[in-house]
Amino acid sequence: MLKLYGIRSCDTCRKARKWLDRHGIEHEYHDLRDDGVEERVLVRWTGRMDWQKFVNKRSLTWRRIPEVDRESLDRKRAIAMLLEHPTLIKRPVLDSKELIAVGFSPDNYRKMFDSL
Repeated sequence: MLKLYGIRSCDTCRKARKWLDRHGIEHEYHDLRDDGVEERVLVRWTGRMDWQKFVNKRSLTWRRIPEVDRESLDRKRAIAMLLEHPTLIKRPVLDSKELIAVGFSPDNYRKMFDSL
């Protein structure tokens, strides 16, 4: 089952959800702010794609994290940070057995689903 991880108030996440709905692509939605994220999910994601792609360094959450905690970040520390601050996850994250994608672009979504 295709799962879209995001935050309800995020415009980009809303655009991704609307795109999936308009194209009749069945998916489940998971709100990171309300439901958090499990460590096993983050481990799976960062095993399939570079962990740095999941850290939103432009977010307000990132700017609120002390500089000392942001320095020398590695995969293990990044996973711990994302568990503690799920809104730090760059979004939306589209996840299934066949694919994983971070962010939303209509062109990228079209290419992904044309290839499936």
